[in-house]
Order: sequence, then structure tokens, then C-alpha cells
Amino acid sequence: MKLDKATIEKKLLRFPEWEYYDNAIHVELEFDNFKDCFSAMSRIAFECEALNHHPNWSNVYNVLNISLSTHDADGVTQKDFDLAEAIEAIVEADE
Repeated sequence: MKLDKATIEKKLLRFPEWEYYDNAIHVELEFDNFKDCFSAMSRIAFECEALNHHPNWSNVYNVLNISLSTHDADGVTQKDFDLAEAIEAIVEADE
């Protein structure tokens, strides 16, 4: 079920690096180098498969941009926040 803007903004309080715009939640993650970035992407990919929810993402050298929305709902749902939480756990484990 698609979440309304107020609910999304409240949930984002737990994710200070994430922003809501263009009907999705977004984050830009920076790593020490390409290898570390790609390693995080690989671990995130396994989590995406486990949750059966896949991001729009792009990578340039050590920067990973991720956008999450639920296409079936045409907006942000709890699935996006579940994946954001998994991504945060993976990235924090790298630090």
C-alpha cells in the first residue's frame, strides 16, 4: 500500500541520509574506492533478491546512488523502508 507524504517523512527520521522526492526515497552513498562500493552493491543485491524488491541504482567509481519505490503501488511503500533498513545495515557494517 502506497504511503502518504506525512508517513514517509516521519519514517525518514530514522534514515537521516535519505530524502523523499520524485515519488521515491533516495540516498547517495560514498565509499573509499570502487572495490568497496561494488562489494556493498553485491551484498545489497542478495538482500534485494531475498526481499524480492529491487532498487533503481547507479554507480560511478566510489559513489552509489539508490532510489527506492514500489512500481506496483506507484509510490513508496513499507517494502521500500524495509530495503532501506537492510541497505543501512550493510553499509554500517562496512564502516
